[in-house]
Amino acid sequence: MTQSPTTEPTGAATSSTRLRSFSAGIRALVCGASGGIGAAFVRALATDARVAAVYAAARRPATLEYAQGLPCVTALPFDLTDEASIATLLARATADGPLQLVIVATGVLHDGDALRPEKSWRSLDAAALARAFAINTTGPALIAKYALGALARDGKSVFATLSARVGSIEDNRLGGWHAYRASKAALHMLVRNFALELRQRNPAALCVALHPGTVDTALSKPFQSAVEPSKLFTAEQSAAALLSVLDRLTPADSGRAWAWDGTPIPF
Repeated sequence: MTQSPTTEPTGAATSSTRLRSFSAGIRALVCGASGGIGAAFVRALATDARVAAVYAAARRPATLEYAQGLPCVTALPFDLTDEASIATLLARATADGPLQLVIVATGVLHDGDALRPEKSWRSLDAAALARAFAINTTGPALIAKYALGALARDGKSVFATLSARVGSIEDNRLGGWHAYRASKAALHMLVRNFALELRQRNPAALCVALHPGTVDTALSKPFQSAVEPSKLFTAEQSAAALLSVLDRLTPADSGRAWAWDGTPIPF
């Protein structure tokens, strides 16, 4: 993919769609629709002229009050840590046909005393590692297990999962944050594996990881004081930028991690 990177995500679309490379009538699934970025994806897709249906998946879909005024949005329940729940979600989301876009907008960096970004190997904890991998790696992988085969074959389709630049092994200069970095690095390996298999089964489809930048959500809240204001994005800015990136990607770009500005991130 060729693209000139911008200094920050744009806040609003300049036309009625950011998804010109997809066929009209897009059916999209967003997993993690109750989170800041997930909700922003749902809202952006629901107001896109090329999108016909958006399935907003969350642990408690009744909490998705923002979706009530969006006619094309269907709220569905799912549990990221329960494979049967994921299988049921995909069955419901594909009951009326295949999907052109699946976005996994889930992830965990900290969770009270149960999970904190480690500053040293001496802070490693087996339960914390297991939780990070369950949410950041295993959950998205199980969604892919049921979603990749449900991607449309009559045009461009994409499976995209949120990741993070700190999951890059090559780009790691600081260390620390062991559970988060390792679980995202493992996710990158899965994305590459899935993309290679997908290329044989559905050549027009893509499987990619996305880095949203530092977004003003609960995940980044404890660390925002160290972020320059110009580099702290709203969820709406990040989602809009990432949809534009997905629009420009081609099958040759599958199996890689892409940042919000369209630049590739080394694994």
